[in-house]
Amino acid sequence: MRWFGFGFNAFGQIHVRGRATSAASGDVAAEVKVIGPTEVTGHEGSRRLKTCRIKASWSRRASLHLNGDSCVCLAGFGAATSDESCGVSVVVSRGCTDASIGELHLTLVFPDRIESWDLQKKEETPSWSMELEPQSESSGPPLKLPLVPGGYIATKPPFYRSLSPHLKAKSLALGAEHAILLCATGAVYTWGLGSHGQLGHGGLTSEEEPRAVEALCGMTMSSVATGGWHSVCISDGGDLYVWGWNESGQLGLPSRGLRKALQQQSSQQAAGAACQVADSSPGEEVFISIQAFPALLDVAPSCEIRTVSCGSRHTAAVTTTGDLYTWGWGEYGQLGHQTLISSDEPKCVEFFREQQLHVVDVTCGMWNTFAAVIAEEAASS
Repeated sequence: MRWFGFGFNAFGQIHVRGRATSAASGDVAAEVKVIGPTEVTGHEGSRRLKTCRIKASWSRRASLHLNGDSCVCLAGFGAATSDESCGVSVVVSRGCTDASIGELHLTLVFPDRIESWDLQKKEETPSWSMELEPQSESSGPPLKLPLVPGGYIATKPPFYRSLSPHLKAKSLALGAEHAILLCATGAVYTWGLGSHGQLGHGGLTSEEEPRAVEALCGMTMSSVATGGWHSVCISDGGDLYVWGWNESGQLGLPSRGLRKALQQQSSQQAAGAACQVADSSPGEEVFISIQAFPALLDVAPSCEIRTVSCGSRHTAAVTTTGDLYTWGWGEYGQLGHQTLISSDEPKCVEFFREQQLHVVDVTCGMWNTFAAVIAEEAASS
């Protein structure tokens, strides 16, 4: 399995090839915008390690390697690019089973404990840790971060937050100021800030405690994800539901602000053009700024959605046929379409089709996207 990345790369979190030296400061600077899929580099260059999972924040990438002695390697802000050091020592993370990365902390899960490391400090011990009870086989598959037994790990102190056992949490995603939880029953709960409709309850009010998204009741969901101020989930049948803020088209629904920006940009590029941008009137296309209820999004014809991930203001989804579709804010190339243009319509990233690569997973940083691929012949065997 190979990983490709595109989008914001100011700290070398996607790749470190072709780095240039700033004449003003003498510092080595990475290419800021990677507009097309580029194979990730850094510690992954070592053939001894196999990247199985990637987690990303705004300025960093954490790669979890699970072959042999599992470990986590960092790329991006504050991380060295040599095999000897990755900001946080590889030895420190030996034996970890999961990891998550933020701007301030790196969280590692081990069979017997959870550790949070302060990325702003060079310390030999974690800033916070919690012991875990041994898990029996009857307890089911291990939870994935940010979920941990009895609760979840937040992005800032206090790290451990409890959850009611009645929720029977299966997975959890954390946005900028809200959370979305999937229960073992397939029900979806949200809480936190609701000012952009990101909770899906039909209004803009906030919720202090988890509340069921009633619009999804009666439907079984299999996966959830969240961006900065929008939320998505996948049903058992492979349908994608979206809600929240649509200012940059991150819901894949018509965005007036985005259309205006694109038309104004086109008019500026066309010499002497006198194009006037008008608001929609009755009978014309309806634009959506905030979608406070879950809406069914038709991503690709006759295709089910396998997995989905969200950046701050963009979304990426993988179909069961191995295609990657992206939409939303694209100013740093995070949509992977070889442009810096945003889009409020899901579009296939043609690079992977052209290279006969089958996309199997996707994860988004705030302003970039990472996709895991295998060769098409391997996918069909």
